[in-house]
Amino acid sequence: MADVRLELAPFDSGAALAAFGAAHPQAGGIVSFLGQVRLEGEVEALELRHFAPLTLPGMEALAATAEARWLLAGLLVIHRSGLMHPGDPIVLVAAAARHRRDAFAAAEFIMDHLKSDSWFWKRELAAGQWRWIEPRAEDHADIARW
Repeated sequence: MADVRLELAPFDSGAALAAFGAAHPQAGGIVSFLGQVRLEGEVEALELRHFAPLTLPGMEALAATAEARWLLAGLLVIHRSGLMHPGDPIVLVAAAARHRRDAFAAAEFIMDHLKSDSWFWKRELAAGQWRWIEPRAEDHADIARW
């Protein structure tokens, strides 16, 4: 069963990944992706908002889909909501599997869906002005592969 978390406060990605690895010693490989707020131009902050009745259940359903599609020993999905600053972790996805291809595919599938088809609304603060961020054409192309 996947470990899926919606965090409203900062999380320690290193500790989470270490605990995940320790919990899955039978896996031949663990693939992880850490998304963080990038230091870019005048960006001061990033805010993600969510709708509680949909967000965590949607993340859990996405994880269940990945578990049904690939042979995984374990799956970890942690996603932040709230106000973040450059360098703060936003999302951590880790997939453990006997063979690397399943782990890579599952992690990529989860990330493509979280990036383009998720239950978060994102805006950034740059030069003192907030602006909403929409998925890019590349994000929609990524999700269309699945």
